[in-house]
Amino acid sequence: MAKGRKRRKRMPQRTCVSCGEVQGKRELVRIVRTPSGDVQVDLTGKQAGRGAYLCRTRECWERALAQQQLDRALKTKLSAEEREKLAEFAQVLVEVEDPTRGELRGSVAE
Repeated sequence: MAKGRKRRKRMPQRTCVSCGEVQGKRELVRIVRTPSGDVQVDLTGKQAGRGAYLCRTRECWERALAQQQLDRALKTKLSAEEREKLAEFAQVLVEVEDPTRGELRGSVAE
């Protein structure tokens, strides 16, 4: 490596299970099936278990729940209670414009 040059840190890429768009890991929301079998949103991205990623848009969340894409990705059958919790989380997503892409991206409303 030549002097004065810094290595660019690689950003892990993940694919949304709903729309198939590839984005940076931190730009997507991870849903995890824990070893105990519970399904929950993993905002840290570090929780143990099988994970699936969704864009921060309501459309992707609604499609993933309606077409059982999360069931397939997590290799489990989501209970009605788990579906309801995930649907509630999807309702909390707020559409905001991403200036780097010139399009709408979701974020979690606080």
